[in-house]
Amino acid sequence: MEEFWDWWQHLPQNIDPVIFEIGWFKLQYYGLMYIVAFAITFFLVLQRIKKEDRFEMTSDQVKDATTYLILGLIVGARLGYVAFYNLSYYFKHPLEIILPFSFSDGVAFTGISGMSYHGGLIGVILAGWLYVRKAKLNWWDGVDLYIPVIPLGYTFGRLGNFINGELYGRVTTSSIGMFFPLAPTRELRHPSQLYEAFFEGIFLFAILWSIRKINLPT
Repeated sequence: MEEFWDWWQHLPQNIDPVIFEIGWFKLQYYGLMYIVAFAITFFLVLQRIKKEDRFEMTSDQVKDATTYLILGLIVGARLGYVAFYNLSYYFKHPLEIILPFSFSDGVAFTGISGMSYHGGLIGVILAGWLYVRKAKLNWWDGVDLYIPVIPLGYTFGRLGNFINGELYGRVTTSSIGMFFPLAPTRELRHPSQLYEAFFEGIFLFAILWSIRKINLPT
């Protein structure tokens, strides 16, 4: 048992967030998790409109709506991070808001780092509202269609945070704690990303999916 806890507590230190690297280009698991989250959300929504006759959206409209939501999420999450967490820095380095490079000490490829949950939520709501108006659809039907599947996509976002070693929790004396390399002190901390991935992701998805209204064709 001691071997398991030792493996568990040092797991974040043994995970490389980079899948592969070619020169200045790096493909990271965090970006891959976003792609998986978007794909799962999209295909579950498609399955809903095919099997639940109460929704009037077509598959083409789902594709367009999902594109709007993805763009809203990415833009909102990025601008939210800039505005809520690091505004003074980006005032001095505005190009880094949209470019995957750091210019503070020469030029270095960093990827787009820094996304805000709150900004992403605002972006998704605005993008969804814009699409519903454009397509002349019912707002609440769209919300009802997407909301039950979103938590499952959220799961993979938090797994990406865990692999990156970010958004760790408070210091703990419990064996369930982990050592995170980016933490300011070398102390066990709650893996809050995994808690959220399970409770706000898988668990919430299971509840919402089970209570969704289904009107099957007769």
